[in-house]
Amino acid sequence: RERGRENALFCDCAVAKKRVNATSRRPRRSRSEIPSKAHFARVLSGDRSSIIMSSSTTMMRVSWRRAIVGSNVENATTTTTKKKKNNNNNRRARQQHEKTKRKTTTTRHVTKCQTSQTASFSPKGAKISGVGKALPKKFITNDDLAKLVETNDEWIRTRTGIGKRHVISGDETLTSLAEEASLEALKMANVNPEDIDLIIVATSSPDDLFGSACLLQSAIGAKGALAYDLTAACSGFVVGLVNGMHYIRGGGYENVLVVGADVLSRYVDWRDRGTCILFGDGCGAVVLTATSKVEECSLLGFDMHSDGSQNHHLTAKVCGAKAGKVWQSDSEAGELTSYDNIGMNGQDVFKFAVRAVPMTIKESLKNAHMQPEEIDHLVLHQANQRIIDAAAQRLGLGDDKVVSNIAEYGNTSAASVPLALCEAVESGNVKRGDVVAMAGFGAGLTWASCLLKW
Repeated sequence: RERGRENALFCDCAVAKKRVNATSRRPRRSRSEIPSKAHFARVLSGDRSSIIMSSSTTMMRVSWRRAIVGSNVENATTTTTKKKKNNNNNRRARQQHEKTKRKTTTTRHVTKCQTSQTASFSPKGAKISGVGKALPKKFITNDDLAKLVETNDEWIRTRTGIGKRHVISGDETLTSLAEEASLEALKMANVNPEDIDLIIVATSSPDDLFGSACLLQSAIGAKGALAYDLTAACSGFVVGLVNGMHYIRGGGYENVLVVGADVLSRYVDWRDRGTCILFGDGCGAVVLTATSKVEECSLLGFDMHSDGSQNHHLTAKVCGAKAGKVWQSDSEAGELTSYDNIGMNGQDVFKFAVRAVPMTIKESLKNAHMQPEEIDHLVLHQANQRIIDAAAQRLGLGDDKVVSNIAEYGNTSAASVPLALCEAVESGNVKRGDVVAMAGFGAGLTWASCLLKW
């Protein structure tokens, strides 16, 4: 035991010596100057008052008791600190474990809810179950236009195929036309307005800057439906139809109302022979309903595109937007802030349409793994009869497969495709199992097509 105490005290003094040497710049002492083990033995056996270490530069007096007791206290303090640290670490570990446990429990609960909700959205098919249309009461013939601009009936029919066009008057609005067409389509589909889940109104000429879809929702009493406008000009109905189909195919919706409507007579310059002979007002609507089996879905294929770099070919800009006009007064801004009349580069739009329409229909056929000869009815945007004929010719389709009503209604923009489709269905030409190819093209520039099995 005495030898152990001797060794411990020697080690403590050696450590103290090293600390002194570390802080001193003087040379280390020689080995003979360092207290020997025998010196500590004499202290332990007799003189316990002090330990004296001397050198040429310093003398350090260390109390023996202080050395022994201090060492014990330091060891005890270190042990207590370690225990506290261990306890704190254990406490933190338990707290972290509890947090992780609660977090894991919450995550499992959320995941379970999400899985349950996802499972309820089982994929479905979609089909057109009802169609409807509406037209303004007033119409303008080519002879009427001959009184406004330098033109005649023969010149207009030869270049466009148009004989007359309908325009809104009196209390008629886009919303009133959409209401009439929608109720007709709902009646044919045997669907109540309260059962409609979604309303998509494809238009470039709403009654309100913020859209007409919500106005239509209120007008027909479809209280539970989400309603929004979609702007893709003359391609709008086809784009809206594909969107509506996918809402149902995803499993979240049962009944979707898709409306194509425009009243571009509001933006026509009736002094411009290049545009006033073309545009008319109208509305067409279809009701999409879910089918029990995915393979019964009517949508066989689709293709949609845009090219904003060609936007300048067909526009109706906000007044002053082109020149970056700054209004000089509030009254001037209030009186003049509006949209310009429709401006169009007719030849460029014609070339674009003749090229784009056959191309997009061929892409839809490719997506559906079908050939052009499998098409039973070709329903195109009614912009110009020459465009319709050129597209049919490039697809190798005869006149008996082409649906055309441009002579009666002119270019009704987003309404032209649903109007033509509705008339083909009402006449009995479109039968169950027929393949219908539809395509729209126009401002943006945009172009879109889809294939449906009736």
